[in-house]
Amino acid sequence: MIARTEKRHPDTPAPDTGPSKTARKKTMHDLQEVGEALIALDPARLAALDLPERLTDAVAQARTITKHEGRRRQLQYIGRLMRDIDAVPLQAALAQWERGANADRAHFAALERWRERVLDEPDGLAEFVATYAGADRSALVAIAAEARAERDRGGPPHQYRALFRALKRIVDDARGTSDG
Repeated sequence: MIARTEKRHPDTPAPDTGPSKTARKKTMHDLQEVGEALIALDPARLAALDLPERLTDAVAQARTITKHEGRRRQLQYIGRLMRDIDAVPLQAALAQWERGANADRAHFAALERWRERVLDEPDGLAEFVATYAGADRSALVAIAAEARAERDRGGPPHQYRALFRALKRIVDDARGTSDG
């Protein structure tokens, strides 16, 4: 007996076979990227994610692997382990931490620019005090003068850092945040 294959009519839809191979590969690559982000996290944040023990162990082991091929295979393994968990909350937490880190870097850079303006521009301190009304002008004048003298004599940057901390305290108080 000969088995006959049925020919489909062109208007008949193909049976649903799930996602294509390309879609599955993209999903795996996305999970591996999340795995790379997990490897880059500090241990406290990794613990805060409350991941399964096997995944946490795989991430810890990946941190110790230095050879390219071994690390690539470990990332594939992490991606495979991540198939069993919902990656959406992980991606959301990682994105939130990245946004926070970017905002912190921008805030830090703005404070550094203020410090440089206060030290280098004649009207820098006046502009800072005009921008932040709660600033104690006399204290800032004293710290800035000491920081300039310290810089001129090539000493360690103690007052330079003290000026930064003072500016940060004033700006954070004005923003309503004092995160130390």
